[in-house]
Amino acid sequence: MKHALVVGGTGMLADVSIWLLDQGYHVSIIARNSVRLHQLMERTSFKNKLTPLLVDYRNSDELQQQVHTTIEQNGEINLIVAWIHAKAPDALEVIAKEVSAHTADLELFHVLGSSKDLSKTKQEATFTKDSTYYQVRLGFVIKNNYSRWLTNKEISSGVIEALKQKDTIRTIGQIEPWERRP
Repeated sequence: MKHALVVGGTGMLADVSIWLLDQGYHVSIIARNSVRLHQLMERTSFKNKLTPLLVDYRNSDELQQQVHTTIEQNGEINLIVAWIHAKAPDALEVIAKEVSAHTADLELFHVLGSSKDLSKTKQEATFTKDSTYYQVRLGFVIKNNYSRWLTNKEISSGVIEALKQKDTIRTIGQIEPWERRP
């Protein structure tokens, strides 16, 4: 069975987690909020294919152990969808290192805010030669001369399209003109 790890899978990526379950993946979800994790679990009939990993990903040792445990219990991880806040700069490296130690073929969809320098972020990322790295950049929406950030539903829809299309770089919403961002 295919195994996906979703970081941030109970918030703006909740619909991505559900979609992956519907696609036949076993989904391990790293979450920091137990209430939202429980709410997500209530939305699916595939509870036996979902492994909740309640962990603060700023704690590298605990994060590494949780990822290791889900691999032991559910098999190698073939897909990572990761939205990681800037206050946890080592989290993606910890995850990638643990996953790549057990997985030969890995796809990583890295979800980034609109202000991130995509080329610099890719250079800083550490992955195996057998992994494929994709970036999903979150922008904003301008409608009727008013700008706003993307909704969780818009973000999830865009990430799902990136997963389907396997775009090397996908922008959801727009990032220009920069001075119009909310």
